[in-house]
Amino acid sequence: MVPMNIGSRREVFWDDALLEHSRTTAELKVHQPRIEEVVLECGEPWEGDGCNSFSIFKDGDIYRAYYTGWEMMNEDCTAHLVDERISYCYAESKDGIHWTKPNLNICEYNGSKENNIYIDGTICNFGDMVHVFIDENPACPPEEKYKAIGRSKKWELVCCTSADGIHFKFGWVMTNIGKFDTHNIAFWSPEFNCYFAYIRDFHGYKNNKHWQGVRDIRVMTSTDFKNWSMPEQIDFGGGADYPLYTNEVQRYPRAPHMFIGFPLRYAERKEWSDNISQMPNAARREKIYKVSPRYGLAVTDSVFMSSRDGKKFYRYDEAFIDPGVECRLNWYYGDCSVAALVETKSTLKGAPDEYSLYCYENHWSGEPAELRRYTIRKDGFASISAPYGERKVFTRPFIFEGNQMELNFRTSARGYVFIKLHSLDGTIASCELFGNALDRKVAFDGDLSVFSGEEVTMEITMSDADIYSFRFYNEK
Repeated sequence: MVPMNIGSRREVFWDDALLEHSRTTAELKVHQPRIEEVVLECGEPWEGDGCNSFSIFKDGDIYRAYYTGWEMMNEDCTAHLVDERISYCYAESKDGIHWTKPNLNICEYNGSKENNIYIDGTICNFGDMVHVFIDENPACPPEEKYKAIGRSKKWELVCCTSADGIHFKFGWVMTNIGKFDTHNIAFWSPEFNCYFAYIRDFHGYKNNKHWQGVRDIRVMTSTDFKNWSMPEQIDFGGGADYPLYTNEVQRYPRAPHMFIGFPLRYAERKEWSDNISQMPNAARREKIYKVSPRYGLAVTDSVFMSSRDGKKFYRYDEAFIDPGVECRLNWYYGDCSVAALVETKSTLKGAPDEYSLYCYENHWSGEPAELRRYTIRKDGFASISAPYGERKVFTRPFIFEGNQMELNFRTSARGYVFIKLHSLDGTIASCELFGNALDRKVAFDGDLSVFSGEEVTMEITMSDADIYSFRFYNEK
């Protein structure tokens, strides 16, 4: 078996790439983020209960948010307002928690430009979904630093470009192969020296009736953002074939060789039932069901997936975010749609920085959409996990560089982790590890640098513990 050369990069226990399955008794486990506060209310006249497709990222000292302003139904719930009264809105923040909507004075709404609309139909009509990002390709022209991509009225994937992230102009058609009525994602990958784009299509249908097929995720690549490869369906390695509505794929900042995604999972019941009639906002749900059954029958949650090549993904089928305990306006089609993660300060005094993710709420409700924040520890989407009873982890061979090792892990008060590294020349063992830290330095009973550059395997003994990631590094 050819050893994996991990050097000094951070490695994660989100997939089975490092695991030697025949002897490992600990299990991979997905973790749900912590629900936090509502950070943005979409109650402007040009917004509504359909505000969605949030693109959120940090740009220098500010956080930027781009989203669709949209009312889903007409006033008496007799028609879905498809591609009507849609605007493309902007908000910003200094901390990722407190957001404001600046008056941009760019687009007119009801005779006034005093609003936060950055694109309207005179520039481009993206339908109900648009994605905005910073192009990090060093060769990208400055006037194209910010890009917005989405579906045109001709059902093409198109892009607009901007030098400042506020004033956009139409760019070009990227491709017409796909369906695109989702939050299509694109970004530059320095590791692969190309762009990746993740788009929506369908499979398993006949007679050109794509809506009768299964919603899926396709990937395509480009070196110039203009000429793209043929989209191909991403590979889940034989996992269950269920509909995925969005993807939210992105490079992971702390381990950029890894791509992560939070696809929205779509589940549509076959018929109205007594259970549905007891769910939140049932009277309105029944009205929109009569407009189109799936509007009342479908519900959604999100799952977590990761990839090492951008094409084959390890996906957990347990929900990453679910709609939660039934309350006034949840358990609707569109719930749990995740916006990209950003690093934010913890509200817990003295705690390390964490990641914030955002989901919109009140979809289809007739009340203004709200953007809610969720938080999760760095690297904490999934782990190799052990219950109170002792478990073992054995890795495949790998090669590292460094004289120190750090671990992102947690245990209970009685839990523990022990690590051994085995090479052809011997074994080095750690002291007991317990606690809850992102970067605990691992103390060994010998000189770790002797193993640097050599083929090793790792043996982990653990109880009531989770290990999220590790890395080796050189300390002078």
